[in-house]
Amino acid sequence: MTKERRCLANSAPVCDFKSWPGGKGKGPGSAGDWQNLLKAYGFTEEQALAYDKNPVDNLAPLAKARIPILAVIGDADEAVPVSENIDVVEKRYRELGGKIKVIRKPGGKHHPHSLVDPKPIVDFAVQVAR
Repeated sequence: MTKERRCLANSAPVCDFKSWPGGKGKGPGSAGDWQNLLKAYGFTEEQALAYDKNPVDNLAPLAKARIPILAVIGDADEAVPVSENIDVVEKRYRELGGKIKVIRKPGGKHHPHSLVDPKPIVDFAVQVAR
């Protein structure tokens, strides 16, 4: 029997909806998308702000399952502030014993996503598969 290999790879991830689209931290958010989120979840503003199931809050199951994470981010992302999103995930995931690699594009903003050369992403997936 072959052992299943899994990983999570993402680009410019929103890890806390209070950051985006909420705009409740450093970023500008998106008022229209925040209203859409409240409606989709059936939340009041207070319920959304108290919500504790965003990725930044819910990493233990991934760490327990030993799922490595790769994130590609622009380190100057103003829309989805790095300090409120992937930096929190990276710190907490490591504290939980999880493996995470963050590729930071110097001076990069939220767009364009991914990398010009996808080799580091492919290499990560291949390494996990081995």
